[in-house]
Amino acid sequence: MSISASDVIPLSQARANLSELADQVKAGAEKIVTKNGESYVAIIDAQRLDYYHQLEREHIHLLLIADASKGLADVAAGQVKDALGAISAIKRRRAKASR
Repeated sequence: MSISASDVIPLSQARANLSELADQVKAGAEKIVTKNGESYVAIIDAQRLDYYHQLEREHIHLLLIADASKGLADVAAGQVKDALGAISAIKRRRAKASR
């Protein structure tokens, strides 16, 4: 859904017409409220906000799955390091750098 000029509203107008704006948003519109001429907040339907949050969680899960797949591919290719050895090497580098 695109935002038109009529969907951008100064805070003072939003304050005065909140009930009407809420009805418009519930009917599917999204509103951008400005303060001092700059974007301040958005008014969107609560169900749409829930949907956006669900999409964000799903995106995070997909990123985790992609990272896990890459890790499994590294293991299958033999590109692994011993965890304790890697930690020891990091500690040694940090100790050298702090001297």
